Amino acid sequence: MKISVAMITFNEEKILKRTLESVKGIADEIVIVDSGSTDLTEEIAKEYNAKFHKESWKGYGPQRNSAIEKCKGEWILNIDADEEISEELKDKILSIINDEQNKKEIFKINRLSVCFGKKLKHGGWGTSYAIRLFKKGSGLFNDNTVHEAFETNKEIFKIKENIYHHSYLTMEDYFNRFNRYTTEGAKDYYRKKKKVNIFDIAINPIYKFVKMYIFRLGFLDGVEGFVIASTSSLYSMIKYFKLREMYKNGSYLQKDNNIKNR
Repeated sequence: MKISVAMITFNEEKILKRTLESVKGIADEIVIVDSGSTDLTEEIAKEYNAKFHKESWKGYGPQRNSAIEKCKGEWILNIDADEEISEELKDKILSIINDEQNKKEIFKINRLSVCFGKKLKHGGWGTSYAIRLFKKGSGLFNDNTVHEAFETNKEIFKIKENIYHHSYLTMEDYFNRFNRYTTEGAKDYYRKKKKVNIFDIAINPIYKFVKMYIFRLGFLDGVEGFVIASTSSLYSMIKYFKLREMYKNGSYLQKDNNIKNR
């Protein structure tokens, strides 16, 4: 078996079919670890003969590792349920894994964000490399519950062909995730004992908007560029304010009152 696709899911019925359709022709197996979906995620996954495992939510790093450990392929393509493999990237992946002379083991791939139906090429959303293709055993993700990172002692190579990251389908979708992501980000900072001050809450969000919209040319992406820069600055403010609340209350909501309800 040459390549396994490893994924984690939670209520992904709106996007999962497009994602699984995009890996047809390259995946020898699809392994999914799901953390309690209540929609049609499982049914859609099984339409594509995915090996579907239900597990309680452990955080992004541990959850990804759980999916990777269940894979049998020599190569792992670790993607999110909202990511779509471009045709150009398909060809590139096949050329890598079928090259018997290839000695490279780990590749980071560019993720081009698609927000509200538009491909964003500026504002820092058009170029975002992440490790997605690697040989099994070459590394694993750390234990971070959010902003997890792939850890390895091997050289990392770059693939310029795109993964389309369908970050947010609609504004409703954005704010459905907003509360969970800002809370998990604040918890991660709390565990690391990161301090918070007025600069983080009041000044940093303004700086983030200016950097994304002006310096990184987000205005060239039209109204979507403006909205993403605005909501990203709001995200930063709320995350730090939640961190302040956690310090003020002496805990972070009794360990999430259960993290399983991502």
